[in-house]
Amino acid sequence: MLKFPGFDPIAFHLGPVRVHWYGIMYLLGFAAAWWLARRRAAAPRSTWKPADVDDLIFFGMLGVILGGRIGYVLFYGLKFWAADAWYPLKIWEGGMSFHGGLLGVVAAMALFAWRRGRSVADVYDFTAPLPPLGLFFGRIGNFINGELWGKVTTVPWGFEVNGQVRHPSQLYEAALEGLLLFTVLWWFSSRPRPRLAPSGLFLIIYGTVRFLVEFVRVPDEHIGYLAGGWVTEGQLLSLPMIIGGAALLGGAYRSRTPSGNFVATPT
Repeated sequence: MLKFPGFDPIAFHLGPVRVHWYGIMYLLGFAAAWWLARRRAAAPRSTWKPADVDDLIFFGMLGVILGGRIGYVLFYGLKFWAADAWYPLKIWEGGMSFHGGLLGVVAAMALFAWRRGRSVADVYDFTAPLPPLGLFFGRIGNFINGELWGKVTTVPWGFEVNGQVRHPSQLYEAALEGLLLFTVLWWFSSRPRPRLAPSGLFLIIYGTVRFLVEFVRVPDEHIGYLAGGWVTEGQLLSLPMIIGGAALLGGAYRSRTPSGNFVATPT
């Protein structure tokens, strides 16, 4: 058993402004995505330019923040919104949804592709390996905040929280949907793959990992289990990702349309 140290969620103060660790984690995630995208754009056969990356990350930031907040309100916070009409704007109170952020990024990347005259599928594939490190930092932020704990457990790596030993489900997600997903996607997308194959693989791995971790993660108190004493909102939202990802990956390898993210080699 491990003792949760009880971190201060506020990293430091800038006068009257309180800088939270969770906000710092978001900045680290965006910085990591920008650095990785720049590296990938600088590869010898890449069709991307540094200026493309800067605009891509800007659009991605808007999609994550707006989609994540709107998604949380619609998927998890309707009860709070009903009690407070201004609740969606109170982002300082917390509440971001990955699934909402994903939908926000999908929309933002489509807009970026349209403005740049690129295939939206190629933009999705280029973006696929960029979010996982952001997910890693975000889950570390959840751990520092002491939120999203798992169920009571007897495993030796459980953390004592308020007199109970619980699964550190935030750290499970940091390792799986963060580091594992990044490692697989960065390797897989490092060379030409059929169009939409990286996007499909992202959806499959994230959806599967999230679905499984939900078995040891405690659902939001105001929502609870949706059915059978075990089905959660997170699982319900992850299942379409798994199915859609499998369809994309299978379709990609059936059609074998070349990716537009790499300069074609002479035949």
